[in-house]
Amino acid sequence: MNEPTSKDISKKLNALISLALRQLLQDREFSRTGKRKQGAGDLARYLADLGIDSKDIAEILGTPLTSVRTLLTPQRRK
Repeated sequence: MNEPTSKDISKKLNALISLALRQLLQDREFSRTGKRKQGAGDLARYLADLGIDSKDIAEILGTPLTSVRTLLTPQRRK
């Protein structure tokens, strides 16, 4: 599979995962209001434990990549 096709498939899968996650969490707010998402750290760690890359986790959760990387650093885990 060539690189542009795999990136396109990855984006589509991230969107599907994000929609499914929001439905499971009963999150009906899809606008970006700038509010901090509660529980993003737990979700980020859960998705990382499933082997999902931090870039993809950021897209799925709608959080900045640097925030996801910070949440996944061992010092932040308590």
